[in-house]
Amino acid sequence: MDWIERNRRYGLYCPEFRFGLNVAGMKFEESDLAAMEPKFRAAHDGMTAIESGAIKNPDENRKVTHFTDRISYLGSELFNAVRDFADRIAAGTIVSASGKKFTQAVINGIGGSALGPQLMQFAINGPYWNELSAAARRGYLKIYFLDNTDSSGVTDLLPVMDLETTLVVTISKSGGTQETKNNLTALEQIFASGGVDLAKQSAVITMKGSNLYKYAEDKKYLRIFEMAESIGGRTSETSVVGHLPAALAGIDFGSFLAGACKMDKWTRITDYDSNPAYMLAAMWYIAGSGRGDRNMVIVPYSDRLLLLSRYLQQLVMESLGKELDLDGKTVHQGLNVFGNKGGTDAHAFIQQLNDGRDDFFITFVEVLKDAKKFDMGGGMAMGDYLHGFLEGLSAALRGKGRQVIRITIDELTPETLGMLIALYERAVAVYAEFIHINAFHQPGVQAYKLAAKGILKLRDEFFEKMRELSPIEGDAGALAGAAGCGDRAVEIAGLLAKAAVNGGVEREFVDCAWVYKFRK
Repeated sequence: MDWIERNRRYGLYCPEFRFGLNVAGMKFEESDLAAMEPKFRAAHDGMTAIESGAIKNPDENRKVTHFTDRISYLGSELFNAVRDFADRIAAGTIVSASGKKFTQAVINGIGGSALGPQLMQFAINGPYWNELSAAARRGYLKIYFLDNTDSSGVTDLLPVMDLETTLVVTISKSGGTQETKNNLTALEQIFASGGVDLAKQSAVITMKGSNLYKYAEDKKYLRIFEMAESIGGRTSETSVVGHLPAALAGIDFGSFLAGACKMDKWTRITDYDSNPAYMLAAMWYIAGSGRGDRNMVIVPYSDRLLLLSRYLQQLVMESLGKELDLDGKTVHQGLNVFGNKGGTDAHAFIQQLNDGRDDFFITFVEVLKDAKKFDMGGGMAMGDYLHGFLEGLSAALRGKGRQVIRITIDELTPETLGMLIALYERAVAVYAEFIHINAFHQPGVQAYKLAAKGILKLRDEFFEKMRELSPIEGDAGALAGAAGCGDRAVEIAGLLAKAAVNGGVEREFVDCAWVYKFRK
């Protein structure tokens, strides 16, 4: 099969959606796909079960409803409530505690509660939305994100945050996410010191009955929006989690949902070679020998899709990176994801992809419509150069035997972004069926949280003991021994270093070691 015929055979395009997937640049033959037919059939049954309400997260005994909920969410009571809230905020009929019009929103969440809204905001409104005038923003809000428990995030926000006109939206499905809780506590302190009632300027998104839900009720928060238990954080962008931040920034979330639902319809079809999600998942499986032996490189040729690789890192890696399969067998599955934007990537890591280790496959995402036509002379526009660089790089990589996938959309809009996200959500779920793992839990995340709690408990116990023994001094090993936790000297050293730099204990560098001093 020559290159032209191969592109015809393995290029899927929907004229109605103006969305295309081309896998001709991957190393596979028709026989490889034929050999996977039993897996395709099983995966299709698995996806049908998900959308029929089966328990597809057996570890947590939960259904998985993000595929079906977005159909019913559009036009629902919750959808209308979110839209009404955002529109009234923009119009100034819902005002701050001091009666002023809201001008900005702080979205407080982590992981899936932040990555999707960040991608949406950057892709649709662009990186300079917050610098536009209120008129240019049509009254909608500037959007800022707190997505970690690093105090610098809150500190960096302070100079641009007008307390009297800031709406705080806290998102936590469980209602107990520690990083998000820490940010909320910090914001409460800041608003209180400024004499502003944070509760009257706060909204939350969480499960009904969670600690955050109860807290917001007790504090009489401005709004509480309920999130479904059956939607995971990394697949929540088409739910209220993605809707409220988007609506506050004037983004047409209904169009985004419509795009996702269109892609769902396309990717429900049985024929694997006409189904872009099935073909995408098959390429991942064949390229990585069903074990994730190759890295997934995501390179969107659009500045506004810069955050796509970060978003897909969580969606793919948290879903597929699993130690055990559904039978409890140790499999250590997963797919590494990294990326940049084209053509910036050509001046960054493409050197290694072209000449270095052949341990990856690359996915180019091209947006055909230029934001504006800038004449570069000779009948060439700026966008023509970007397209030329993509085609040249694709050809160069294929010439070196590297594997290439192409995704093409006519224009970057809320609708096409919805298609893109829905495609990857289903491809991830299908791939999980191929390798027989649970894509919808995250035991590794829970293990890290438990380990972190253990360290924080150690910190409390150690510093309490130091207060009892004060005055006392010594290196980390000696102090750990004095506290009765000599086997935790390495962890104690880290806790002491953190405390010393932040003024919690004195220290002096003596004979190539830090000596810490606790005084009465």
